Amino acid sequence: MTDQFSLSEDQLAIQDMAQKFTADEITPHASQWDEEHIFPRTTIQKAAELGFGGIYVSEDAGGIGLGRLESAIIMEAMAYGCPSTSAFISIHNMTAWMIDTYGAPAVKNKYLADIISMEKISSYCLTEPGSGSDAASLKTKAVLEGDHYVVSGSKAFISGGGQNEIYVTMTRTSADGAKGVTCLVIEKDMEGVSFGAQEKKLGWHSQPTAQVNFDNVRVPVENRVGDEGEGFRIAMAGLDGGRLNIGACSLGGAQRCLDEAVNYTLERKQFGKSIADFQNTQFMLADMATDLEASRALLYLAAAKVTENAPDKTKFAAMAKRLATDNGSKIVNDALQLFGGYGYLQDYPIERFWRDLRVHSILEGTNEIMRMIISREMLRQ
Repeated sequence: MTDQFSLSEDQLAIQDMAQKFTADEITPHASQWDEEHIFPRTTIQKAAELGFGGIYVSEDAGGIGLGRLESAIIMEAMAYGCPSTSAFISIHNMTAWMIDTYGAPAVKNKYLADIISMEKISSYCLTEPGSGSDAASLKTKAVLEGDHYVVSGSKAFISGGGQNEIYVTMTRTSADGAKGVTCLVIEKDMEGVSFGAQEKKLGWHSQPTAQVNFDNVRVPVENRVGDEGEGFRIAMAGLDGGRLNIGACSLGGAQRCLDEAVNYTLERKQFGKSIADFQNTQFMLADMATDLEASRALLYLAAAKVTENAPDKTKFAAMAKRLATDNGSKIVNDALQLFGGYGYLQDYPIERFWRDLRVHSILEGTNEIMRMIISREMLRQ
């Protein structure tokens, strides 16, 4: 019986819808977005019309209430056209879920409708110039003064920085390490919010990235998500899903490059025959396909565990992210090799995917941190 390993009819319908949207709205434009550093806000808002602004936000709150496997399927489909744009939508979904799951009615009523419709797009602000992998050492300070928190500090490498309207921000409300972190929703237009210059990146050119600065920003207490001191736990819970989505973006990018490589090697002739007729090419394609399917199977399993809130969900999310992002980059690199000199040219999509997928083994927790999470869970007695 393969039924338990197959997508359901509903999941296949969701996949089909996401693939059609990608073919119509993303793939034809992705190269231009990359080359000209265009942020495709209109396209992203069209994705929200399909419900992709609140994929796993509850239906009660206006989302489409899907699970993490459905989310991964959607991200994988969109990344087939543009991993950068798909990852951007993933980050927005992570913040929407955090507000829906942990927010009180006041903060949900204030922001969720606009976030789900992507009238307002949301950023996730955890990383700082001085705290990357050591996220719990963050220093952005929030001091309670009456019915406001006064926030000061900076966040680094923020997707949507300077463009997005909402910044779901981890702040320090006490000196108590991870237990002293509190999550606040901060608006772009609040006095004291400013942005650094746009970062000049290797890839991910279709999304803006900048430092976000807070200079005595007064944030209403009602904008807190969860209780004081719960912020780090909320941030990490968000990342379980974020890691699945970024792994899914690697799957989509790798699938695209594998498909391109199969077509290219059938058409390209050297030594009097298609290069697909050489055993070396066949072995490379076979390994690429095998690694991709293994990564997808683990990621889909991890997604089911996160949806079910299984006790080992964090370990499996880390495993899936590590495997999918490492294998995704290797598959794209091998596709580039099969294309030879043409793979290095911007006339073909391979080099864009090579650049875009490289960051996936760094963000949402580096793959070294993934290994720490996995081994820590294994060794916990």
